[in-house]
Amino acid sequence: MIGIPVLAQAAEVDTGDTAWMLISTALVLFMVIGLGLFYTGLVRAKNSLNTFMMCIASAAIAAVTWALVGYSFAFDGTGDLIGGFGHLALQDVTFEPREGTTIPHLLFMAFQATFCILTVALISGAVVERMRFGAFMVFAALWSIGVYAVLAHWVFGGGWLAEGGTLDFAGGVPVEMGSGFSALAAALVVGARNDYGRLALLPHNAVYALAGAGILWFGWFGFNGGSGIGTGNPSVLAFVNTMLCPAATLLAWFALDAIRGRKVTAIGAATAIIVGCVLITPAGAFVSPGWALALGFAGALPCYAVVVLRPRTRVDETLDVLAAHGVAGFTGILFIGFFAQQSWNGVSDGLFYGNAAQLADQALAALAAPIYAFVGTYVLLRLVGALMPLRVTEREEAMGLDVTAHGEEAYATGEGAILVTPEAGVEVPVLVANPD
Repeated sequence: MIGIPVLAQAAEVDTGDTAWMLISTALVLFMVIGLGLFYTGLVRAKNSLNTFMMCIASAAIAAVTWALVGYSFAFDGTGDLIGGFGHLALQDVTFEPREGTTIPHLLFMAFQATFCILTVALISGAVVERMRFGAFMVFAALWSIGVYAVLAHWVFGGGWLAEGGTLDFAGGVPVEMGSGFSALAAALVVGARNDYGRLALLPHNAVYALAGAGILWFGWFGFNGGSGIGTGNPSVLAFVNTMLCPAATLLAWFALDAIRGRKVTAIGAATAIIVGCVLITPAGAFVSPGWALALGFAGALPCYAVVVLRPRTRVDETLDVLAAHGVAGFTGILFIGFFAQQSWNGVSDGLFYGNAAQLADQALAALAAPIYAFVGTYVLLRLVGALMPLRVTEREEAMGLDVTAHGEEAYATGEGAILVTPEAGVEVPVLVANPD
């Protein structure tokens, strides 16, 4: 049972820092809605509700698993590979300040929970339009503990990467590379959509995608700005860099779109916003605003290349989580190794400022995190697949997962519907007269 004793607020708790972290936690949780809109706009209309539901389900599952197990595995103890059992079911997580912070331990746990929630939701983008809703929920629970909590411990909970000197301000390792390379594994295990490579599988609502990306950018000010765990200089620097880097990426993407297709696209703009936010996530408080702009411009290139080239392969990683998160997170982690600046971050310089060791530390993280995320996800999905089918049937995929998984439609077209009779388990086509 989760029990939190009511304690008087400790004197060490700073009310200003606490207020900002409450806001940041809410901002990051709101990003789930932004991600739902972004992903929904990118899929076909018949799968729009199911896609949004994957994000909502991720929030519920990851919040519960984090409170029960994940937080303890990530932040209890100082083991090299994984934490301990001291905070299972939020044991000893109280209103007292978390060690090394000026905010209540309980609030620190909640802020970190939102990162786990968002990361699980990100992976759904690789398998939408064909993965069973129930199978994804089981996978999400296992992944949040077996992959995310472990990666979070490595860099945030005193694990071997943190001890070795790796710098990761807001989640380049567990959130960005964790989701991106897990998405690649998930796409390979679940397989491509039946129409992949045969039909143009186009986004059904660019406005949703652009609005969702805008909400995500707004929420990212809490994601990165809150990762300073207070209102000090690191949070200020990360906040400003979260404004500048995505803006630079957006301009670079405009130029790349114009050169390649002679048109600046809304879907491209939405993708660019996400890529820019991801690029600065690990580097937020470790590089100057000038280098944040440079990262935004330069980091757009490898991500754009993967977005363009991936559809030419046989890998149906539906919403390009690998490009937008895995490759961008990888780029941001390495960028720290080159351009971290101690005069700005008070921690370490990078190679450009005479410290080659920092680049080696960053390169180690950029190698280890993708390998663990990919292998861990592959194993977990094979395990889930041995217990239950991962994919919907061909008929269900053709009809769309909104109706077959949820018995609802996002849009009443007036052309037809499906009546689901739960008692008999029979789906009966129903013709609906077009009022026009």
